[in-house]
Amino acid sequence: MERLLAFCGLALVLILIPGPSVIFIVGRAVLFGRAGALLTVASNAAGQYLQVIAVAIGIGQLVESSAVAFTFLKLAGAAYLLLLGLSTWLSRGRASLPNVSGRPTPRAAWPVARAGLVVGVTNPKTALFFVVVLPEFVDRARGGVPLQILELGLVWVVLVLIGDSAWALLGARAHSWLARSPRRASAATGASGAVTACLGLWLAFTGNHA
Repeated sequence: MERLLAFCGLALVLILIPGPSVIFIVGRAVLFGRAGALLTVASNAAGQYLQVIAVAIGIGQLVESSAVAFTFLKLAGAAYLLLLGLSTWLSRGRASLPNVSGRPTPRAAWPVARAGLVVGVTNPKTALFFVVVLPEFVDRARGGVPLQILELGLVWVVLVLIGDSAWALLGARAHSWLARSPRRASAATGASGAVTACLGLWLAFTGNHA
């Protein structure tokens, strides 16, 4: 219990500090509204849990110890964000914001979910935390280290879902107001694309391998 509480405390501190995922989620909330934002939160959390699974089976240690692998992961995520941001920015001339504010259809939901998943998988902040910090809270004397890592990862995901959902709902409040005006909708779409592209550039040139 002491280990779990300590882990929860540290996780909450890191989650409350806005990182790439939070910036991306808020931008998507403004662009897509509540349903799209919450879908982004869920898919982003799923992407982060894939990192936990990688650590549990040993891939995470390989990535952390290899500068080439770490850089490839980081640049892949940066390139995706840059392309996504440019695509969104180029579509700013449309008369309205993309409508994923209601219950999205599978066709409309998949691109939103895919983007959140990619950002979650390639987030260097969480990758380093899961590889370097998370294993320190494992009780190796009890055995079953991979299972303990997966369990702690689930705790992280629950906390992330709560924290990021709050950010998403906050950002989504602006969506309905922006969508009522073509001019505001165009500006919001362009701003969201620019922020996403800048986030990709930031990711590419920071967070170097430790």
